[in-house]
Formats: sequence, structure tokens, C-alpha cells
Amino acid sequence: MKNERLKTVLNMLEELADDISVPRNIRRGAGEAREILTRDESLDVTVASAISRLDELLSDPNIPTHGRTAIWNIMSALESLLAAE
Repeated sequence: MKNERLKTVLNMLEELADDISVPRNIRRGAGEAREILTRDESLDVTVASAISRLDELLSDPNIPTHGRTAIWNIMSALESLLAAE
């Protein structure tokens, strides 16, 4: 169950990283968050690091509304991963 949720989050991040309608730095940050989640560390550490990286992206004033909403949805999904532990 947890692995399926993690795969869903990774797919969401990949979609954001491939979305050419968001600025390059946001796409790069989504890719970095995805890499963080694939590290061989404990789930709570990687999720916290990924959430922190995504939170940094939200401060960018150039992010379009749909990109901001996607990041919020990804962060929510990551938080639910921790709650399921």
C-alpha cells in the first residue's frame, strides 16, 4: 500500500518535471524532490527532505497557479505517506 502511494507521488513529480508550462527551476526542483525520494534512506527522512524542497519551490513568484496546485497536492500526498506509517 505504501509503495503504491510512493509510486503515485513519484509519477506526480515526474509529470511536474516534464510540464513545459512551468518554469525550468520548478521542473528541476521537482526532479530533485523525486531523486530525494528514491534515496536509500528511511522513508520519514526522505519525505521530510522532499517536502522541504517542494516548499522552497512555492516561494517562487513566477510559478503558475496549476504548478502551485500540483505542488500542494504532491506535498499532501507525501504527508499522508507519513501518516500511514
